[in-house]
Amino acid sequence: MKKICYLLVFILVSACSNFGDMNTDPNNVVETHPQLLLTNVCWSAFSENSTSPLYAAKYLVQSDGESSEQFYKWTRGSFSYYSSLKNVNKMQEEAESIDAKGYVALAHFFRAWYFYKLTLTFGDIPYSEALKGESEGVYAPAYDAQKDVFNGILAELQTADELLQAEKDALEGDIIFDGNLMSWRKTINAFRLKVLLTLSKRAGDAGTDIKQRFASIATASPLMTSAADNAQLVYIDQEGNRYPQFNSSSFGSGMYMDSTFIALLAEKKDPRLFTFCTQTKNAQDKGLAVDDFTAYDGGDPAAPYATVNLKAVAGKISKPHARFYSSATNEPQILMGYGEQELILAEAMVRGWITGDAATHYNEAIKASFKFYETYVPAYAGYLTEAAALNYIGSEKVALAAAPDAEQKIKRIVEQKYIASFFQGMWTPFFEHLRTGYPAFRRLQGVEVPKRWMYPLAEYNNNATHVQEALQSQFGGQEKITDATWWLK
Repeated sequence: MKKICYLLVFILVSACSNFGDMNTDPNNVVETHPQLLLTNVCWSAFSENSTSPLYAAKYLVQSDGESSEQFYKWTRGSFSYYSSLKNVNKMQEEAESIDAKGYVALAHFFRAWYFYKLTLTFGDIPYSEALKGESEGVYAPAYDAQKDVFNGILAELQTADELLQAEKDALEGDIIFDGNLMSWRKTINAFRLKVLLTLSKRAGDAGTDIKQRFASIATASPLMTSAADNAQLVYIDQEGNRYPQFNSSSFGSGMYMDSTFIALLAEKKDPRLFTFCTQTKNAQDKGLAVDDFTAYDGGDPAAPYATVNLKAVAGKISKPHARFYSSATNEPQILMGYGEQELILAEAMVRGWITGDAATHYNEAIKASFKFYETYVPAYAGYLTEAAALNYIGSEKVALAAAPDAEQKIKRIVEQKYIASFFQGMWTPFFEHLRTGYPAFRRLQGVEVPKRWMYPLAEYNNNATHVQEALQSQFGGQEKITDATWWLK
């Protein structure tokens, strides 16, 4: 009898066990290796590409409707980056569960990357209590002061570099550097310099140590040594892996080049212009040479869109180059590149944060940019050779030595960063303008360039107490897009 009972218990336990296995949803995985999450995290961060910032930063104009970005009429921003951060946090949790420090390091880097973008967009944001709904039941996180967010970003980047320095195992699932830890360290340290230079207006604040921290990284941490170190995503002609603007309908009849951007490149006789846009229809009809800078023009970003449309109909405005929507692979998307790093170092030298020859780094950045377009836009490679780059660098309107003072040197440095950011920098050129005033953004008289976006309406509905506290501490209780946040004061 006992044997029969034991047998029945065994059958029941086995059945329960099997029943549990059968009811486990294979599409809702409870645990996964962080390498599977890393691939998606990299793709999401690196493949971000939008035309919206190109209107705000005076690269493009619209002729068939009013662009809120072009005319600085936006209102509320989005907290969508928090959705991306959920995947980053999940990668960190899975990595910590198996003590995979390399993945933990990259989680800190991507957290820093997204929180950097969020705080520049809004000011104070949820940071220290963010993304703790599932783990700690915090569904209405407090807002951290922007200064504290920046300190947290810099601390996470330092942690990321230290973890990678101690790690030996290559990373699987890495679609950027194929697991190379040193390449990631260079990227992280270059980004640390970018964050610190972003705070140049606060460099004189007591206790910030911005200059000293910058100098320590620049002199003692591994940095990029050539364009081969670029943190970039190379696209392939395969479903789900193509250039984000491929076959995009946004390049329809209403999108044209901004005249102020065209004028900047034409003034400098910059051959990268040929890779960015087409000649005007009238210039094409006349058979003007590709390198005839009079063959290119744009629309006035301060004029009503109907006025721009009349100029377009008359065949007098250039379109963005067809390669941006006709090529499945086009050019890689650079998250953090050697050229930008070199311009950051050059500006820091002009500001006196570190010692060195600013012109050397400035020239390296320009040569790297020319090489990038020579490589990835082969139809125009003949205009972008090293000899062409050297000739350009030596011209009066480009040479750093030809700038009469430190401020004009900074202007030239920022303009080079701006030129190289066409369809690359997302909102970086806009924030660089807010930081430095360069390049000048043409706009309607009396219109102020916004300094931020208003908080999402959902925050007022779901996190009212904390968003009101953030508004009170920053702006006296109200908010406008022209309100300056801590980093700009």
